[in-house]
Amino acid sequence: MNKENFPEHIAIIMDGNRRWAKKRMLPIQLGHKEGAKNLEKMVRYANKIGIKYFTVYAFSTENWKRSKEEVSSLMELLKNYLDDYSKRADSENIKVNVWGDITALNDGLRTSIINCMERTKNNTGVNFNICLNYGGRNEMTNAMIKIAKQVKQGLLDINDITEDVISKNLYSENVPDPDLMIRTSGEFRTSGFLLWQMAYTEFVFFEKYWPEFNEKDLDSCIEIYQSRNRKFGGK
Repeated sequence: MNKENFPEHIAIIMDGNRRWAKKRMLPIQLGHKEGAKNLEKMVRYANKIGIKYFTVYAFSTENWKRSKEEVSSLMELLKNYLDDYSKRADSENIKVNVWGDITALNDGLRTSIINCMERTKNNTGVNFNICLNYGGRNEMTNAMIKIAKQVKQGLLDINDITEDVISKNLYSENVPDPDLMIRTSGEFRTSGFLLWQMAYTEFVFFEKYWPEFNEKDLDSCIEIYQSRNRKFGGK
């Protein structure tokens, strides 16, 4: 890979955990567990090869529509994952952030999120951003509300609202927009993921289910990214 044309920020929609399990006639919960294991492996690899920001879509605001049993299982898996992973992330110099509306989550999961972010906040390796109870439209709506409050309080003039002001009121404040977005399982849509931030992101849609996605696959996606000519609206 050409290190001079290397993505600084990679975003991933980790799709296919359920289909991976169903294909093998396994419980859906096992698919999510395998997906979580693979995520840890891929974050470690991203840190190794020098990716600065690695953002994943873990649970969307629309995922609450799934069965109560699956949602409950996912919440428990996420809590246990964060409790366990925070120790290894800290030892591997990985900084963990969670983007999304965590107020809707139960007390135990919120505590795990806060503890994980606090424990790893001073690490200087890859910034591992987990989008949890996240929706792109919801993020932008919340940003508009925050900006409106600033205007109402006299902290911001309405004529001074710019793209930069909007960006600074998103979860991704101070994080550069993704260079590359990868979606696994062969689906061709963004599902509300980082709608504002991905205006000029390069997309790669990969056939494998997320639990099957590996280091060589990530290398392949980066090579595809490097083969493209990013014009950002220019000639």
